[in-house]
Amino acid sequence: MEKSKRKTLEKIALHIRMAVIEGTYNAKSGHPGGSLSISDLLSYLYFEELNVDPARPDWADRDRFVLSKGHCAPALYGALAHKGFFPVEEIKTLRHIGAKLQGHPCMTETPGVDMSTGSLGQGISAAVGMALAAKLDNKTYRTYAVLGDGEIEEGQVWEAAMFAAHKKLDNLCIVVDNNNLQIDGTLDEVTSPYPIPEKFAAFGWNVIVIDAHDFDQIEAAFKAARECKGKPTAIVQKSIKGKGVSFMENQVGWHGSAPNAEQYEIAMNELKAALAAVEQEG
Repeated sequence: MEKSKRKTLEKIALHIRMAVIEGTYNAKSGHPGGSLSISDLLSYLYFEELNVDPARPDWADRDRFVLSKGHCAPALYGALAHKGFFPVEEIKTLRHIGAKLQGHPCMTETPGVDMSTGSLGQGISAAVGMALAAKLDNKTYRTYAVLGDGEIEEGQVWEAAMFAAHKKLDNLCIVVDNNNLQIDGTLDEVTSPYPIPEKFAAFGWNVIVIDAHDFDQIEAAFKAARECKGKPTAIVQKSIKGKGVSFMENQVGWHGSAPNAEQYEIAMNELKAALAAVEQEG
């Protein structure tokens, strides 16, 4: 990847992370940990991979995106805002009564949201349906979905995986955010879905494992997904929950806790310092 492109994507990812902190702080609730771990991914998706148009959020031939782990909506809203689907200032209205940015994505209220999600396991099923519809209608748009590693403990995920492989949905690409933490602890402490790559491969998927915070690997993975024919692709990204905010990284307590005023200042100062460092790079 060209240095200039990587620099741009790193800056966007930091802005998405700041939106996560801004939104959850102003809401006094939300899910910052898993939102921060997918910020790099959403930066790449919305600014390199997805064929979408903020001026036409309902464009029939757009690529589809489903945030199956819907509680991580703060990161999605950050990406959508910086892409131009709605003003960045609206991030501060997260979870407020009457606001379009609620705790989970709502396709009838928020521009750019293709599927309402929140009940874990159901988003991937909707994504499979979208991919199948494209095949039946001879459309070229692709469908993408992001799942949590705790979410894949849901049986519905594997029913969808089996169906997608059976229908040879090579226009479908999912990403499993493998940060190894869910609301009650590590995956091993709750109900381990490991080994994740081997399970998707056994269900007939093309599987790619990457570092979630390496843009070169992200780019290569999506290129390989587009080139794969005859089967859907699962990208398993090894990520850090709370990535980018020192006191949140790898801390299960930040799965569903909002920062207070002091924590907000620390987090935003860290992210602004990181952004300044990227901008100063030659």
